[in-house]
This record gives sequence, structure tokens and C-alpha cells, in this order.
Amino acid sequence: MVDEQMAGMAPSEAHYFNSYNHHGIHEEMLKDRVRTETYRDAILHNAHLFKDKVVLDVGCGTGILSMFAVQAGAKKVIGVDMSTIIDKAREIVALNGMSDKITLIRGKMEEVELEYPQVDIIISEWMGYFLLYESMLDTVLYARDRYLAKNGLIFPDKATIFMAGIEDGAYKHDKIDFWDDVYGFNFAPLKEIALAEPLVDKVTFDVLKTDSTPVLTLDLYTCTTADLAFTVPFTLTARQKDRVHALISWFDIEFTACHTPISFTTGPHAEGTHWKQTVFYLREDYVLVWPGDKIHGMLENKPNEQNKRDLDIKISYKLEPNQTKAEPKRPAQISQGELTFKMC
Repeated sequence: MVDEQMAGMAPSEAHYFNSYNHHGIHEEMLKDRVRTETYRDAILHNAHLFKDKVVLDVGCGTGILSMFAVQAGAKKVIGVDMSTIIDKAREIVALNGMSDKITLIRGKMEEVELEYPQVDIIISEWMGYFLLYESMLDTVLYARDRYLAKNGLIFPDKATIFMAGIEDGAYKHDKIDFWDDVYGFNFAPLKEIALAEPLVDKVTFDVLKTDSTPVLTLDLYTCTTADLAFTVPFTLTARQKDRVHALISWFDIEFTACHTPISFTTGPHAEGTHWKQTVFYLREDYVLVWPGDKIHGMLENKPNEQNKRDLDIKISYKLEPNQTKAEPKRPAQISQGELTFKMC
């Protein structure tokens, strides 16, 4: 059956929205305790902010955040989502006796008309892998500029991307070097593809061989869509002598409007989330570091020109040996490079 609301939409855009039609992806997100319980606590523990307010839920999915907002005392909640899951969300809302408080609209946020000219609060779970992959932050920013009342609130309102270096030799060998010898054949073309795509997986804290550093913070009250394409420097300091096979990234999310600020992290030092971490493998085997060595780098990110939900990422790096101690005897190695990735 042809979905009339998808007609005329670019294939990449239609694919994105269709991916949220199936209940499985929503099951994964709802079972993510860190994600769902932090949103619940941010809303319910701040009922004084939601009482008698008009709330807009951008990308409402199954409607869980909309229902939390009603529990917190919202006068009216409007949920907007383009995927067909919203049909089931309406049934869920009705089943839980909230149809009089929640209106769910199927459509693109940029194209629908709301029954209220302004809303008091915007809630949204917009984050993707590497924070911005397939994310709808630009849609949230549109909703902010179009509908949020002066002094209105955004839940959450702050996001920070972090980076670190890891030792990951065994896994890199399994995922990357595997292509060097596949039943006696060289599959180098597929190795190039594997190296060009960031890996999204769970990283354990013990493999971190550098400190972590924040590289970008987005304030949802002030940032613009132009800020989603960025080039930022970073510096990582080695904790011990070891090999660094990859750089990784994760993000933290904050609800600063709360009476007591609430946040969660997707980092390797905390309970796992469905976002996991994003792994960027070095092209060479590894960089050998000693304590105090610094890896200076530049992270460049921009939406892909053909599909804005994909990301083009470039990372350049250079090792600076620690000069505060006697220079250790070091083997010859490649100590700088430039990595390019497409996240799609």
C-alpha cells in the first residue's frame, strides 16, 4: 500500500521515517533504562514546571514522553511524528485514558499546523549515534523558533560530545584485519569500506588509554542549524604506556531547567545505552603512547550533501611526546594522520 504522506518525499527521507514504523526500534528505546527513566525523572520530578502548561513532543513515537508530561500536570500535550507508529500511539494514549489531554499529529514538524500558536515546553528525544547521526535536532530547533513561547523551556536543553583514545587490538583485528585473508583471498576493497564507516558498539572503560575531553557543547536555547556543521580541536593525554588503535566518541545530555539538574551519559564509564559509543579506527595498526603524551586533533563534522541525515566526519591527529621526562626510546611509527568517515 502506498503511503500518501510519504509520496514525493526523497527516498532517503522516506527510509528514515519508515525505519520508525516497526515496534522493534521503539522496544529498544523504551527498554533503555538510562534514556527512558532519566526523561521520566526530569519531567515528573519537576511537575511544578509542567502544571497547566502546553507541551510539544517533537518526534513523539509511541507517546511515552507525552504521557509523562500529562502525569506531571500538563494542560495539553501535542505530539508530532511522521512514522505510522503514531497510529498505535493514539491507541496507547486512549487505552491509558489520556486522549482528552494528548493530541497526536502525523506529519513533518515543519509542515503541520498546531492548534496553539505557542507552547510552554518542548520535549524531544532527538539524539542519534554520535549525537547527530539521523538526529532530528534541526527539527527541534525549527519547533523552538516557530512555537516556543518567550522564556519557554526545552527538555533536554544541553548536549556535549566527548572523545578519548582506546586500545582495541583484538577487536580491530576481528572487524578490520579479517578482510586481509578471507579463506586465502584478499578482500581489501571491503576493508576500505569497514575503515570508512565508524563502528557503533559498547566499549568497556578499561580499554581507555587516554583521558576524555569534551569537544563540543550545544545549548538548545541558542544553537542554530549552522552549528551542526563544525570543526573543533581536541587534545587527549595518555594515561599509560600502551597502544591506541582507535578514537571513540560519546555524548552527555542535560536537563538544566530542572530544580535539581538531571543528566545522563552514554560514555563507557556508565551503564550502557542503546546509543553505545562510536569508534573511529586509525588507518595504521596503532599509535604507541607513553604517560603524558598528547594526541592533538581536529574533528570536523557536517551533514552529507546527498542525505542530510548521514554525516561526513574527518579526524586529523598528531602525537606530541611528553617532554617533561627523559625521552624514552621509541620505535619508528606513524604519529599523525587524517581519517575520513561516512556515517550512513
